[in-house]
Amino acid sequence: MPVNALPPGPVLHVDGRREISAELTGAVAGLCDEAESTGADFATLYVSGAPSGEAVAKVADVAAVTKWERVVRRFERLRLPTLAAASGECGGVALDLLLACDVRIVAPDVRLLLAFHGQGTWPGMAGFRLVQQLGLASARRAVLFGVPITAGEALQRCLVDRVSEDPGRSLAAAVRLLRRLSGPELAIRRQLAFDAQWMSFEDALGPHLAACDRTLRRGGAAQGVTA
Repeated sequence: MPVNALPPGPVLHVDGRREISAELTGAVAGLCDEAESTGADFATLYVSGAPSGEAVAKVADVAAVTKWERVVRRFERLRLPTLAAASGECGGVALDLLLACDVRIVAPDVRLLLAFHGQGTWPGMAGFRLVQQLGLASARRAVLFGVPITAGEALQRCLVDRVSEDPGRSLAAAVRLLRRLSGPELAIRRQLAFDAQWMSFEDALGPHLAACDRTLRRGGAAQGVTA
């Protein structure tokens, strides 16, 4: 995948053909550490590849899977915008991370798919995220039968933000649009959106009002500075 101008901040290239391992979990944890400790503006992933059945079979045990799912969740909740560019077949660890990103740009040849293990699709959290983000009807064939989601289908279903012949260049353009957003403010709105999928109105009202109060106070402080 050509990379024309990397967004500022930590960058990680992830090969979806790799099995879940302590090394890979450590690499994502290292990206999160760098993003949190350096005050970076963005965290960027370049993902491609899907595992064979042999790669899935190499996973050590459920403890390794647990550590992996926790680090993906940590990445998903970073207090800064996260971006991903994907090309070719994208499954396994590559799909896990792509579905955890805020901005997703894919090449026209992308096919998103769940890996097979034994006699069914891998029952990891990528299936959970697909159902949450697409709804059961749209995700059903991918989750139950491993039917790939093409780039065009992913764009039509709003699973990705753009299909581009040059995802690297398109990421640079996305960065210019994102610069007007505050990372912490984006993280708050991301969490409110996550919670809206399961919270009742009554339970959600308090967090939304707290976010409104924060926004009003920040706006008032900014006006005071410029007055």
